[in-house]
Amino acid sequence: MSTTATMGDMANSAVEFYPKGSRGSTAGGRRADGSHAGGDFGVTVKELRELMELRGADALQKIQDSYGDTEGLCQRLQSNITDGLSGDPGDLERRCQTYGQNFIPPKKPKTFLELVWEALQDVTLIILEAAAIISLGLSFYQPPNKESEMCGESAGGAEDEGEADAGWIEGAAILLSVVCVVLVTAFNDWSKEKQFRGLQSRIEQEQKFTVVRKGNVIQIPVADMVVGDIAQVKYGDLLPADGILIQGNDLKIDESSLTGESDHVRKSADKDPMLLSGTHVMEGSGRMLVTAVGVNSQTGIIFTLLGAGEMEEDAKEKKGKQPDGTVENNQNKAKKQDGGVAMEMQPLKSAEGGEVEDRERKKTNVPKKEKSVLQGKLTKLAVQIGKAGLVMSAITVIILVLYFVINTFVVKGRSWLAECTPIYVQYFVKFFIIGVTVLVVAVPEGLPLAVTISLAYSVKKMMKDNNLVRHLDACETMGNATAICSDKTGTLTTNRMTVVQAYIGDVHHRVIPDPGLVNPRTLDLLVHAIAINSAYTSKILPPDVEGGLAKQVGNKTECGLLGFVLDLQHDYAPVREQIPEEKLYKVYTFNSVRKSMSTVIRLPDGTFRLYSKGASEIMLKKCSYILDANGEPRSFRPRDRDEMVKQVIEPMACEGLRTICIAYRDLSPNPEPDWENEAEIVTELTCISVVGIEDPVRPEVPEAIRKCQRAGITVRMVTGDNINTARAIAAKCGIIHPGDDFICLEGKEFNRRIRNEKGEIEQERIDRIWPKLRVLARSSPTDKHTLVKGIIDSSVVEQRQVVAVTGDGTNDGPALKKADVGFAMGIAGTDVAKEASDIILTDDNFSSIVKAVMWGRNVYDSISKFLQFQLTVNVVAVIVAFTGACITQDSPLKAVQMLWVNLIMDTFASLALATEPPTEALLLRKPYGRNNPLISLTMMKNILGHGVYQLIIIFTLLFIGERMFNIDSGRNAPLHSPPSEHYTIIFNTFVLMQLFNEINARKIHGERNVFDGIFSNPIFCSIVLGTFAVQIVIVQWGGKPFSCAPLNMEQWLWCLFVGVGELLWGQVIATVPTERLPCLKEAGLGLEPGEEEGEELAEDEEEIDCAERELRRGQILWFRGLNRIQTQMEVVSTFKRSGSFQGAVRRRSSVLSQLHDVNTISTPSHVALSTATANTSPAPGNASGESVP
Repeated sequence: MSTTATMGDMANSAVEFYPKGSRGSTAGGRRADGSHAGGDFGVTVKELRELMELRGADALQKIQDSYGDTEGLCQRLQSNITDGLSGDPGDLERRCQTYGQNFIPPKKPKTFLELVWEALQDVTLIILEAAAIISLGLSFYQPPNKESEMCGESAGGAEDEGEADAGWIEGAAILLSVVCVVLVTAFNDWSKEKQFRGLQSRIEQEQKFTVVRKGNVIQIPVADMVVGDIAQVKYGDLLPADGILIQGNDLKIDESSLTGESDHVRKSADKDPMLLSGTHVMEGSGRMLVTAVGVNSQTGIIFTLLGAGEMEEDAKEKKGKQPDGTVENNQNKAKKQDGGVAMEMQPLKSAEGGEVEDRERKKTNVPKKEKSVLQGKLTKLAVQIGKAGLVMSAITVIILVLYFVINTFVVKGRSWLAECTPIYVQYFVKFFIIGVTVLVVAVPEGLPLAVTISLAYSVKKMMKDNNLVRHLDACETMGNATAICSDKTGTLTTNRMTVVQAYIGDVHHRVIPDPGLVNPRTLDLLVHAIAINSAYTSKILPPDVEGGLAKQVGNKTECGLLGFVLDLQHDYAPVREQIPEEKLYKVYTFNSVRKSMSTVIRLPDGTFRLYSKGASEIMLKKCSYILDANGEPRSFRPRDRDEMVKQVIEPMACEGLRTICIAYRDLSPNPEPDWENEAEIVTELTCISVVGIEDPVRPEVPEAIRKCQRAGITVRMVTGDNINTARAIAAKCGIIHPGDDFICLEGKEFNRRIRNEKGEIEQERIDRIWPKLRVLARSSPTDKHTLVKGIIDSSVVEQRQVVAVTGDGTNDGPALKKADVGFAMGIAGTDVAKEASDIILTDDNFSSIVKAVMWGRNVYDSISKFLQFQLTVNVVAVIVAFTGACITQDSPLKAVQMLWVNLIMDTFASLALATEPPTEALLLRKPYGRNNPLISLTMMKNILGHGVYQLIIIFTLLFIGERMFNIDSGRNAPLHSPPSEHYTIIFNTFVLMQLFNEINARKIHGERNVFDGIFSNPIFCSIVLGTFAVQIVIVQWGGKPFSCAPLNMEQWLWCLFVGVGELLWGQVIATVPTERLPCLKEAGLGLEPGEEEGEELAEDEEEIDCAERELRRGQILWFRGLNRIQTQMEVVSTFKRSGSFQGAVRRRSSVLSQLHDVNTISTPSHVALSTATANTSPAPGNASGESVP
């Protein structure tokens, strides 16, 4: 995956970190080409840039020729290899001036005017504008008086001279309302982009990196790094600048983001010391000298070539502006959100092509790409409604024109006169405008807006709940989650490790032993083994507050062990001072395969000593000796080992402790061992001690897990720990309950069960395991990925599972990417994990995931509320305009009024209903499922029920309203006639009914109390009241532009009475049981806007009763039959062509994704998988072993 773009992002934050003045002074143009002399430094930008383009031996040769060695280069850069820079602000400023800042200037955001221009591209708006302009032009044409009688009643009627001159008002008003709609849309887009950039810069500010300054190890924002800094790199880092390795332990780098090579590259100070920005540290640790930052780093150079780092002059011009985070950090997930089969991880980019197009894609405006399940469903729905609207509006126009032509020229027998043409054309334009207005009201352009507002609002609020959302769609997918695979350490537990038990010198101590009880030699070995064989970045600092807990910095397990040393009344610091990091002879760093860490040191007598620590059952297999009570090694046979596992390790594990074994081995210097042959070195060890480390469960986790289970979400624990430890913690958390039917497996056993004789993974085998699996222990990252993929691809349950995964390590990347929603840990997580995730948990806490579920469900509900409201308005407005036009030759709702209604229901309603805060009640129902129709039966009932009420009222008013209110009829009014009270009452009643129905729309599951919690949403209250106030103004003083005549008090009260009737009618509708309305069943399915046919069948809605289940079962069987035939034909035709099996596999997966998981397939699915695996050697970018097109 391309991480290069992220670099730009991380650097963007520089704008925040630097005072305005200091940035302007950067003489950008001069330093970009390196012509600037190296300030007071002994090396120029140009020389450093040329140096960083070399690799391996060439680079070493160049360093040797030009600077003697790395230390020489370090001196020229006025830095110190051990103490780093002085950190003096003047010096840092000078470095920024000379070598630039670690900041890549972002792309400019779209201006407000550009957004206005984009909003104007809307087809319906263009049609309206054209119609309005024609209408405007024609209204100024006045035929000579004597012909006007001959042109029929066109010009006559109730007009007086003043009114005839006001014909232009309607055209102008339409134009004005178009302007309003455009401005509102543009403003929404603008604020959306602004929010997105705010989010980006928030993500960037989180980015910190460890450097050494004045001999102290400190963390600074990535943007503050300068050339000459000494940076510490460790497992999981994303390198923010180019540099040269000074000292490294077992360092391996993934450079695929720059070179496209998927193999990890070994780096060492004496073979290949060049470290490049944008690459990932996959293993080991080390220290590097920063040699290039920002636009001069490798990533920066690529960006500049791509034009993303618009040259420095621009940066100078806009130095005061906010940064634009839209250079996509988000490497949008390669997931086909709509299919039942989610896409595999992206194949690795080839060196040039893929990379460039990847970045090109990133450079385009970000928010548009985030098309989620929900947005997919909505777009389809909007298109369907739009089509219906188009047909309605076309019919409306045709009927109006025909009626007019027949009435004027056939019935009244008039002939078409040349001078009357403009008047007739004006009639036609009026009809056309009515038609377009029907279309405008029918097209729910508020849908995308509602989604955006709802997501943006949720994302903003989720920040407060410790969820930093990186991909907008993740927020809503989370609401449908059915399974969560969580890590144990740090997520379910507090990640504060303490040693509570120890086995030393043949004695099992249940509490930390008194140092006097332990043999001094054993104690000394133990202290050295812990102090030396743990990362020197792990340490224990005094507490922040008096009497508080000591601060643990670095790896928490190592901190637990160091704390153990302190508890034994010894200190690890003197040991580390005596043997500094540079003196370590060889380090085998911890990784998920080894599950151990070893360090070799040279003793004063020239012999070597290896210290090793790791998971106890793995380490004990490598031990041949153990220290007895006198500190003397005695032999340790397999029989002793089994005894120890039973007596010591299992009891510790059953109390939920992690067991760690600490051992050592002495090696002779001649012949010097082959350090690369790890298996030969780390064996025949002598066990010093086994310790039990406690990591208590977070107090809020059991409650959070209970909420998940109540909400229909299965929580599974996937951990690298011992199975007994894992089981004990799972029971404490409430993941497993005594007496339940569940299984807990170790990684090995899991793999044995899911693979066939050839060692290939079979989906059917996974399907037998995962529904009951609750704990997967001693698992590797590959196991985690296999499990997640197996659950997602499974078709044993009728609903496609939506899986969320938490991860913190570099190797969790594949699983995080494969999952529907990946959560990375904000505190313990590595950069690589954050990069692959959708949401970052800023407090690493499981209970924050539950909040994410709540927000996700809330988004879905908000959209449904809006849909319910909007569709009611659409149906009513379109039918009224259509029938009104057909029967009375004029729409009772005028164009401008329709646009106002459109504004209320689209923009304002989406704001009001999309910002409802979530409630705990959302967690009391099961997930909707991926393939649920957006419009449930209850909603369908509400839409039709309220539609019927509104239509009855409006038609009653239209045809007998003048008699009820004793006013003049507004029907059949001539062109340009003044507004009538009659039509004003209809318009007013219509709007008030919508306002009260908006309150009804707050509930979508048939609840009775629609006012419940209404005051917790001030936006909703203010919008409803605001709309009401504006409506009063429009009716009383809108006059000709709005075609309104002022109403008196009595008329207003009647309108209000009918409006309030909506609330009462809502209660009547709620009383009618949904099951009693069989006619809705089909409609509920028919309106299904989702993916393919057969999709609606896969849900299990709350409202479904037996009859409907039967109906669905029939359909499911029918689809299964069809699908079987289709699959078999596919296979046969493939073999006929003797083409590669891959095509069939690929095609079949697309068939599957269309028909979703309803179908079970007659051919065993493992054939597909295994063949695919054989066809492609799974590269890391495609670790899943699926065939890559």
